[in-house]
Amino acid sequence: MKDQNCGYCMRGELLDQFGIYICDLSVSSLILFKEQSKPGRCIVAYKDHVSEIVDISKEERDAFMDDVARAANALHKAFRPDKVNYGAYGDTGCHLHMPLVPKYKGGDEWGGVFQMNPQKTYLSEEEYEEMIRKIKENL
Repeated sequence: MKDQNCGYCMRGELLDQFGIYICDLSVSSLILFKEQSKPGRCIVAYKDHVSEIVDISKEERDAFMDDVARAANALHKAFRPDKVNYGAYGDTGCHLHMPLVPKYKGGDEWGGVFQMNPQKTYLSEEEYEEMIRKIKENL
């Protein structure tokens, strides 16, 4: 099921406002977050428009978490963060998704909670392409 007003479902212009589609995983899509104050920040978005993790079966939850782990592993290999933060919150974004936020000792917000969208760091098209290449080669 898709929602016509959801960037994760419809991609295109809606997704382009905040992310760049990387690839499909087993039950989700991997998206590079455009704001890159934490290099490698991505989102794993479930394939269907569901709001809550309790809305899917145990098998689908297990597969979703496997996708999250696969993406996190690729981020660790590609960008060598000191820690990856995982988020699953948001009252108005009603599409099941998990932000993966690499953090670096001495870097932006180390030791604290990450800002959802600090609007600090945007890259050139070539820099985004290079990040995506690194992620894909480590999936």
